[in-house]
Amino acid sequence: MLTLNRCMQALALCAAFAALPAAAETPQDILDGFTVEAKTEAPDFQGFDAERGKLFFNSTHGNDWSCATCHTSNPAASGKHAKTDKVIDPLAPAVNAERFTDLKKVNKWFKRNCGDVLDRECTSLEKGDVLTYLMAIQ
Repeated sequence: MLTLNRCMQALALCAAFAALPAAAETPQDILDGFTVEAKTEAPDFQGFDAERGKLFFNSTHGNDWSCATCHTSNPAASGKHAKTDKVIDPLAPAVNAERFTDLKKVNKWFKRNCGDVLDRECTSLEKGDVLTYLMAIQ
């Protein structure tokens, strides 16, 4: 039988664990999530493609901007926002270990940037192709 003191210790321990930050995702975890989404969007999904991602990243899509407009054609290098001139850290996870480790941030930035470049949200296939390309950069 637990004493009041042991119950208080157990509650304190639970509170301490609850206060810890959630484990960071890896770029592969994020990509795996895009895979699940892509299979839902297109039952004939055959996988992501780095070359298709590179082409998407460097192409304009009806607007004057591409992903490379701000992130440069070398995602291992720093970029600069086209309007604000704010420096943007490299996108390639190999040179920026913080990239693609927080699903909430990944979704936020894909939504915002796809809106700027495409005037719509990216599909899971587009996001997965781009991430596959970025993960291939060393």
